[in-house]
Amino acid sequence: MKICEIAQLLDAEVFSDPSLMNEEVHMACGSDMMSDVLAFVKDQAVLLTGLVNPQVIRTAMMMDMRCVVFVRSKTPTPEMIALARENNIALMATRMRMYEACGTLYANKLGHGD
Repeated sequence: MKICEIAQLLDAEVFSDPSLMNEEVHMACGSDMMSDVLAFVKDQAVLLTGLVNPQVIRTAMMMDMRCVVFVRSKTPTPEMIALARENNIALMATRMRMYEACGTLYANKLGHGD
């Protein structure tokens, strides 16, 4: 699934360079605990979270994630946007709660392996 399709499915506001929106991603995870992301997440390209601080972007960098989606209408700070842009990580925000956003992506075949 392309990152632009994720933005459309989640009715998300995009804070990224448009050139990142055509990247393909195949898996996602949802967590507000970056320690869990570091400990348990493997081969995920998209992180959905309600946590808004620079550590989220640093975690995404360490895990080679391509996209971060902030849920519950949370929005990244200018510092976070700049850090994500420097590291080619797409950022977006949706009004959806994490459960709904993850379910929407799963129902639309993100992470199914087909």
